Amino acid sequence: MSKAKDLHDAALTAIRSESRIGPHFKPESLSIDGDGVATIDAEVDTIAVKRLALERIAAIPGIGGVIDRLRVRPATSMSDDGILDHLRKAYYQEPAFRQLALKERRGVDVKLVRDGLPGYNGEVEIEVSDGVVTLNGSVPSLAAKRLAGVLAWWVPGSRDVVNGITVDPPEEDGPINIEEAVRIALDKDPLVNASQVRVGVRGRAVRLTGWAPSASSRDAAERDAWYVFGVDDVINEILTGG
Repeated sequence: MSKAKDLHDAALTAIRSESRIGPHFKPESLSIDGDGVATIDAEVDTIAVKRLALERIAAIPGIGGVIDRLRVRPATSMSDDGILDHLRKAYYQEPAFRQLALKERRGVDVKLVRDGLPGYNGEVEIEVSDGVVTLNGSVPSLAAKRLAGVLAWWVPGSRDVVNGITVDPPEEDGPINIEEAVRIALDKDPLVNASQVRVGVRGRAVRLTGWAPSASSRDAAERDAWYVFGVDDVINEILTGG
């Protein structure tokens, strides 16, 4: 049996052994090249499944990298123009982005849709293709980079968000930065009573505790945590009901 076949089987077993994914997961394609780089292609139900599957593959000895072609089934079917319109409005309305220039890319063409404040060089460039939002540009903090990604995930038609925004000046990352970003997301989500939710971070794993008035609010808090760039796992221990 070839090394690639062994790694393929190990990857599939690792994904299916994750209880939050289950034994019936079947990607459209999963291949391993001669350098141990895995390419996985599938449409999944939630961002949790996407992130967990990628983590389980990456942890396998012999896997040298993962090419992610997992897409999340959108809550609402939307055109790329519709997604772009929603996201443009979200960035326009976000106070933290008022000083940033906003640009939209369509193929090789880039259009400036809002200039930044005088003397400020930050910008966010948005591109949408087949429901996948790609973000580029430069922002002054990791919190702003992560918020840009969360707002993109909140657009109902988004199938994936590729966050290539750089942070200038560079900022060292760590659990406290992830905790800050999760708290910002929870505070901005009208479906979540953020004052009743506690956030803890160890490494890149987020633990949510506290209380939510309903299961839907509890689930919204978990999704918000998963949407934050750099989060590898979310343990949701929020209680619901009276």
